[in-house]
Amino acid sequence: MILSKLSTRLNASLILNFTQRSSTLRDHVRWIQFTYYTDKTIIVPGETQEMNMYQAINHGLRIALKNDSDAVIFGEDVAFGGVFRCTMNLQKEFGNDRVFNTPTCEQGIAGFGIGLAAVGMTAIAEIQFADYIFPAFDQLVNEAAKFRYRSGAEFDCGKLTIRAPCGAVGHGGHYHSQSPEAYFAHTPGLKVQFIVMPRGAKQAKGLLLSCIEEPDPCIMFEPKILYRTAIDDVPTAHYKIEIGKAEVVREGDVVTLVGWGTQVHVLLEVADLVQEELGASCEVIDLVSILPWDTELVCKSVKKTGRVVIAHEAPLTSGFGAEIVSVVQEECFLHLEAPIQRVTGWDCPFPHIFEPFYLPDKWRCFAAVRKILKY
Repeated sequence: MILSKLSTRLNASLILNFTQRSSTLRDHVRWIQFTYYTDKTIIVPGETQEMNMYQAINHGLRIALKNDSDAVIFGEDVAFGGVFRCTMNLQKEFGNDRVFNTPTCEQGIAGFGIGLAAVGMTAIAEIQFADYIFPAFDQLVNEAAKFRYRSGAEFDCGKLTIRAPCGAVGHGGHYHSQSPEAYFAHTPGLKVQFIVMPRGAKQAKGLLLSCIEEPDPCIMFEPKILYRTAIDDVPTAHYKIEIGKAEVVREGDVVTLVGWGTQVHVLLEVADLVQEELGASCEVIDLVSILPWDTELVCKSVKKTGRVVIAHEAPLTSGFGAEIVSVVQEECFLHLEAPIQRVTGWDCPFPHIFEPFYLPDKWRCFAAVRKILKY
């Protein structure tokens, strides 16, 4: 059913190109739907060191533990480094009273973190996979997000940070590949940022430290496929990246491409392809944070280009792209030259063997750009 639906919606020439490309990539351990673009826009003075994303996160966590004696890290298997190695060696350095394992109980992890933060501790909790955050949904949505409001600002759990690896990884299937950010973006009181999703190592460290020091509870979704593929020259000092500010990672004047996390690299490839094949210039925006999200920067870009394509891995219906479409239509209606396009995952459970057909790769995004340029 999935394939028949795709066959009616995808351009035949794009499918052929897609098939030729994926057959080569399948020779590797996992299928990767993007090319990584090294971060050249975030400028932080001082010494740097080449790190991949999990190393940059580990470095940020080490700084947080060193600078804040009340900071603790906990979650499933974090004591030995976690399944993605983000907490590697931290227990050895800071002790088992500050970095420790929990039972396999996401509701308990979130509830424990809320309690710690409410009494003044800096609680940094890891949910091993974002797909398993849903048992903690009640704690995060009904407790953490409303703690300050329901107490009339007498109490809060603002020193709570939840980290969760998310998104496609090439072989995860429907329990290890989901992007659940839109569920939490509907919750006033939380700040959901793309660390929710960082597009690279340098951004990941800065956003992580911002979340940990932010006076509101934060959820940080980290695209797990970037843990080892994203390599940047990362500043070794403490630095932060402002929450709620999007970034123009490439300037253009004909189409605005909006994405976050891994999808930013897909859109940068699309911009190259559009320039080469269609002779048009695309502006690429990394949304960075989706609650709050930077409506001002996005609308400014759309008013300049008159066209916009939004891409995310999560399913189409009620994905966060729909919120962006709504605001852009309201604020930029008279500037639009074509209908807004969304390129997303499909409205079905995340498939295993059909993952290459599920993801919004550069060919699907290129088709959307070509469509609005011909409108």
